[in-house]
Amino acid sequence: MRHSPQKFYKKILGAAGERRAAAFLKKQGCKILKRNYRTPFGEVDIVARDGADIVFAEVKTRTSDAFDVPAAAVDARKQRRYIDAARYFLSALGEECNLRFDVLEVTPDGVEWLKNAFEC
Repeated sequence: MRHSPQKFYKKILGAAGERRAAAFLKKQGCKILKRNYRTPFGEVDIVARDGADIVFAEVKTRTSDAFDVPAAAVDARKQRRYIDAARYFLSALGEECNLRFDVLEVTPDGVEWLKNAFEC
C-alpha cells in the first residue's frame, strides 16, 4: 500500500487548514497570489499581498495542541527553505517588495495569525 490511512488523513487535514487560512487572510484584506507555490527549494503554502508586503505563509493545522503549538513545527530548516523560496519568487516577479514570513495556526478554535514569525 502506497499511502497509509494516517498520511491520507493528514493530507486532507492540511488541505482543509490551508483553505481556512486562505479564507481568513482574504477576510483580513489580503490578496492571495499563490497557493501551494512550488519552487526548487520547496513549497510555500500561501503567498499573499498584505498592503505593501508580500507574505510567505506557512500553515500549520492541528486538531489539538497536545504536542505543542502548531508554529513550533516551523523549525530553522523550514525557515531557510521559505527564505530561499521567497528569493526565488521575487526573482521571477522582477520587482522589489517588502517581505514578511508569517505562520497561520489553524485549530478547531479558529485561525491564529503570527505575523513576522521569523526573518531573513
